[in-house]
This record gives sequence, structure tokens and C-alpha cells, in this order.
Amino acid sequence: MKKTLFLPKTERLKKLSKLFPKRINELEKIFNKRTGVYIDYANVFHWSKKLNWHVDLKRLKQLLDSFKMVQKVSFYSGFLQGDKVSRELIKEAERASYEVCTKSVKIIKIPIDVSGIPQNSPSILEKFIKPSLLRLLDLSTIEYLNDKLQELNRRGILFVEHRKCNFDVEISRDILLDFEKDKIDNFVLWSGDSDFADLVSQLQKNNKNVFIFATARRVSVELAQTKAPIFEIKKIKEFICWPREISDDIKNKI
Repeated sequence: MKKTLFLPKTERLKKLSKLFPKRINELEKIFNKRTGVYIDYANVFHWSKKLNWHVDLKRLKQLLDSFKMVQKVSFYSGFLQGDKVSRELIKEAERASYEVCTKSVKIIKIPIDVSGIPQNSPSILEKFIKPSLLRLLDLSTIEYLNDKLQELNRRGILFVEHRKCNFDVEISRDILLDFEKDKIDNFVLWSGDSDFADLVSQLQKNNKNVFIFATARRVSVELAQTKAPIFEIKKIKEFICWPREISDDIKNKI
């Protein structure tokens, strides 16, 4: 008799599993041993622009909790001081019982004041354009771009704000701790960042299974080269998207 790994937490999930049994079977093969899920939410948030739908944190957690071998689900996201939306996101994850790791988003001010440099100088542009590309730009292009910066300066814009909040260190730390404590067999990473390539390779060398949950063309070349299986999250849209983003045809069946 086949061992049951999926026990739907809600009636909605039960109905969806009957509509999409192949998806559940795929997930059962991924969540067939002690599993840890690590969600880099910055990646997930940006994927929504490509997908044209959004991940509902509550529904995602309900789905993951329905697989008995999922031991932990960790959620990593920064919060912007004074921003109600980012604060509410963290609260939403906590209410859904994720293991939440958060920290303040850093705001870095990058000067764009070109008043003190020659018109053909790339000194400001090199803060934004990679050297390999900057070397290919001719003098007239650099002057044109500096002219555009001057227009911004005349409007009183002398710097731009860059928001930074990277969780690569925290995610890698937690994964390695779970590995060292031998708590997890299958590591499920919701991220496409190249920074995780070495970590994934190391886990594989130690006979651990690693799965990448992402969407098409959002996985770095370095991460893809590890050959870790990539699960396309579009396959489980109906299970995890916002309710209003489910098609009427599916709504009528659940």
C-alpha cells in the first residue's frame, strides 16, 4: 500500500488535489523525506511581476503543511522602516506560522550630482553601469547621459535611493545548521540567486537532495549548473495564488 504523504489541511486543498492529482504526486516525490523549505521572499515578490499573479502566504503554508514530511518552512524578508505594507507582510507570515527571519531594509543614497565633473567623465555613470558595458559606450553617449543627469540636478535631484536587504547569509546559515544537526534530508530553496550555487553543490556532495522552486528564466546560470531539479511554481498556481486570481472555472469547482 502506498504511503500517504499528503493530508490536505483544508477542504479547498482537498478539492484542488482531486482536480490536479499530478501536481500533488510531483510534490510528494519532492517532499518524500524530512524536508526543509527556505523562502527568499524578495525573489518570490519579483517573480509575481513575471507571472502576473501573486503568492498568498497563508495558502502556501497550508499547502506545505499538508505534506507530513515537511519539517519546517522558513520565510526571509526585510521590512522598511515606517512602511505599513512591509510590516503587514511580516505579520502575515508570523500569523501563518512560518519561521520568520527579518531585518531592516538599508537605504543607500547614491550621488548623481554631475556639476563638478567634466561632461565626458564616466565617474558618476560607473556607479550604475557595469565596466564591461561602459567601455563600449562612445563619448557622445556618455555626454548624453550626463546631460540627462544634469536635467535631474536642475530639478533638485542630487541622489537616488537604493534599497538593500539580502538574506543569502541567513538562509545559508540556517540550511547549514539543519544539515549539521542532520534534521533535513530534502532542502527546498525558493530562490534563483547565483549566490546559493556553492551551497547547493556542497549539499549534493554530502548526499542531500536539493530542489529549486522558481519560475522560468528566473534561475541563475550558476544555480542551474548544479543540476538541482527545478520545480516551476506556475504548476501550483491554483493552490497558492490570491483567491481573486483563480479562474472562474476553477472557482466553480472548489
